[in-house]
Amino acid sequence: MRFSSIMTSILLFCFFLTTPIFAGDIVGKVNAKLTKYQKDVVVYIDKIPGAKFEVPSEPAVMDQKNLTFIPRVLPVLVGTQVDFLNSDNVLHNVFSPDKAADKVNLGTYPKDEVRSKVFDKPGAAVLLCNVHPEMEAYIVIVETPYFSVTDEAGDFVIKDIPPGTYTLQLWSEKYRAKPHEINVPPSGTTEVEFELTK
Repeated sequence: MRFSSIMTSILLFCFFLTTPIFAGDIVGKVNAKLTKYQKDVVVYIDKIPGAKFEVPSEPAVMDQKNLTFIPRVLPVLVGTQVDFLNSDNVLHNVFSPDKAADKVNLGTYPKDEVRSKVFDKPGAAVLLCNVHPEMEAYIVIVETPYFSVTDEAGDFVIKDIPPGTYTLQLWSEKYRAKPHEINVPPSGTTEVEFELTK
C-alpha cells in the first residue's frame, strides 16, 4: 500500500512538471468567402521574446499515400525533424524550392522507406514531388509550440497556453488575415475569430 502511494505521488509530480499549473485555451474560427479555404489554415502564437522551447523528441510525420501528401499542411516547431514516409507502390522524390526548407531535395526512394529533414528556420515552405507534379503540401515552421490547424468548418483549438498577452498569427495558402493581440487568462477559454482576405 505504501509503495502504491509513493508511486502515485511520483506520477502526479511528473504530471505537474510537464503540464502548466495555470493555462488557458484559445478556441476560434477562421472565415472565408470561399469556405473550402477555411480548412488547413495554421493559427499560431508568434515568437515570444526571451522564451525558449524544447524541440519534440519524436519526429513529425508526413506520409505519401495514393499520390497525396498526408497531411497536406503540417505545422511544426522550429528545430523539429519531419519524417517523410512513402506508402505508395511507386517512387517518390520530395523537394522544396523554398529557403525555409533549405531548398531540400530528399532524392528518389521506394515504398516503406523514410527520408528525414530537420526544419530549423521559421517560415513556410511548399513541398513537391519530382516524380509526380500533381503532388503538393506545405510545412509551416513556427517559433512556439502553440499552434493548430483548422478543420473543414474553419474551427481550431490551441490548448495549455500559459497566461499572458500574445500575438496570434495565421498562415493560409491563398489568403491573409490581420494578426490578433490576445490575452490568455490563467484558466478557461479565450475566443477569437479571423476573417480571411486577399
